[in-house]
Amino acid sequence: MSETNVLGEPLEPCSTDPETGFERDGCCGEHPQDRGRHELCAVMTDEFLQFSKRQGNDLVTPRPQLNFPGLEPGDRWCLCLGRWVEALQATRREQLPETTVPPVVLDATNEAVLDTVDLETLEAHAYDR
Repeated sequence: MSETNVLGEPLEPCSTDPETGFERDGCCGEHPQDRGRHELCAVMTDEFLQFSKRQGNDLVTPRPQLNFPGLEPGDRWCLCLGRWVEALQATRREQLPETTVPPVVLDATNEAVLDTVDLETLEAHAYDR
């Protein structure tokens, strides 16, 4: 079964280098076992990586045993939906830099996220190639 992105089109891959997605297949697919909901494709920023580390989720340090290369600014990654929302809320609440919210790759973001974040908000944070 093919999945759809937030634009109503076929879901595009997020990244194969580094390989991302709950199943490490490059896509931000929807999976019943994925409690973190890695359905939002974002382009990492230094500010977001620092924010995530402060929240207890170090996305920079490689963990080969988990097939995790560590991320750098500019990498695309299927983020936990909750962490992206948390960054958005913290940016508004704590007046953090806007780049704390990593840009969203709309064609690679699963439509399932629309149950939590509206399309207008995603578009306001869309990655501009």
